[in-house]
Amino acid sequence: MPESLEALEQRMADLRAALREATRAGDKGAALKARRELRAVEQQWNDALDAEADTATAEPAENATGYPSAAPAATARTARTSAVIPVREQVHQSLTVLGACAAPKLISAAHEAFFADAIVTTRLASLRRDEERSFATQAYARPYYICAALTHDRLAPARGLLAVSTWPLEQRIVGPLGPRTDFLTQAIRVAEQIQRIQATGEQPSDAAWRLLRRFAQNVPGAHEGFGAADPQRVIRAATAEAEVHAADDTDQRRTAAQRARKQLTDTQQLFGASSLGLAGAADGTGTDGV
Repeated sequence: MPESLEALEQRMADLRAALREATRAGDKGAALKARRELRAVEQQWNDALDAEADTATAEPAENATGYPSAAPAATARTARTSAVIPVREQVHQSLTVLGACAAPKLISAAHEAFFADAIVTTRLASLRRDEERSFATQAYARPYYICAALTHDRLAPARGLLAVSTWPLEQRIVGPLGPRTDFLTQAIRVAEQIQRIQATGEQPSDAAWRLLRRFAQNVPGAHEGFGAADPQRVIRAATAEAEVHAADDTDQRRTAAQRARKQLTDTQQLFGASSLGLAGAADGTGTDGV
């Protein structure tokens, strides 16, 4: 029997913890194994999420924008609506798809693209602080927390950016190249998610195509003209640019993460070196035009 989304999310949390410990211990073999298993479980999570959608019964038509129109079932990608899903879980869904720190506007757009409806960004205004208070009261009681991205220099909450606590610390650090490399990661992940939906025989939602196009317009070589963006072309172009920045960005993140592990408490490693109540994670600003 296929595992539930909740069980897969717990496995992802466990594997991320194992990856974090292996990285801290300098065990490259164990870290590589954990990373491969994590990617496999993330794929299972995406497949399980798609399986919750109803089977599309109508052949998709093409709308006036040139994008394939989503079938009715595809526009309701998940049977669980935002009315019953806590906002923290909606944010977790979006961030899992995006794979990098993101601002509330992008998180909302990703949720609309792949989970049927947008998140009201005003609901995120206090989410990070609520999560910090919960962690401070009973650390690690939840499988994951919605936390802050950290600035590479001050290790403080990066203004307007949210992350997932189970991500490696390096993934939650925002250095000089971080906004761009995270943007490229998100472009790739959105394109891959669209491809996964297409592989099931469904059509992505119009919101998904719009989001992909917004990414493509900000990646050289990823898009031309006014038609629909091609997911594979976006992946190729974003991957090519990401490789240019990869070495420097990885070094900057690793150096900052090592310093954070030495200087910060567990709470501060998730929510930053500033105290509760400081502005930090949900003002709705975006990056790179998305």
